[in-house]
Amino acid sequence: MRDALLAACPILVWVITALQALFMLLAFRGWSRKREPLYLLTALVALGLFYDALILSLGTVMQAGPALAALSRMRYVAHGALIPLLFPICAYALNFNKTWKSVVWVLTALLIAAGIAEGFATALDLREVAGLVRYASGDGTPGWAKAVSGVLSYGAVVPLILAGIVVWVKQKTPLLFLSGFLMFAFSALGPASGNFDLIFFISMFGEVCMALCFLLYARRRAGN
Repeated sequence: MRDALLAACPILVWVITALQALFMLLAFRGWSRKREPLYLLTALVALGLFYDALILSLGTVMQAGPALAALSRMRYVAHGALIPLLFPICAYALNFNKTWKSVVWVLTALLIAAGIAEGFATALDLREVAGLVRYASGDGTPGWAKAVSGVLSYGAVVPLILAGIVVWVKQKTPLLFLSGFLMFAFSALGPASGNFDLIFFISMFGEVCMALCFLLYARRRAGN
């Protein structure tokens, strides 16, 4: 399995980048037509995932250096700025009232600020696997930044799964649940299989599933 992953990685990262771009464009198109908030939130999350995938894909054709390092820095900043939008996605899916939506947006704004700070504070270490050069979070990253990264990477997915269960029961659709569950499953698959150097690649499949489920759920809410 590992040999197959290593061989497929340079090609599949570009395929995943194209898929994230497609999901982003479809979500923005849906927003322009229906003004459904979940379309816009989906588009912004997909934008962050697209940029993340694009920079990783560029690592198959670019050499290590200041340019790739700067682009990679912004990958972490974008991740910190846009992943907190999973919380308002839950709020809108659960049909929170105006007061509770405001509370969620305040929490989201605080997490976005923390995520952006975490992105700039992350120490970048050069890594290479399967012919792909990337800058990953290194040992020099401050403890608080690692904690924020953990909250954004995993802490936001758990509420998504829980909200998805409620939506599944009340709205008769598993899409929101699957978005969180598949993201969590693929994130855990790398460590569980012992492929620690390929965690970033395996988790990209979870990101594709999450963005697709968000898009399909937004379409359902908008009545498409």
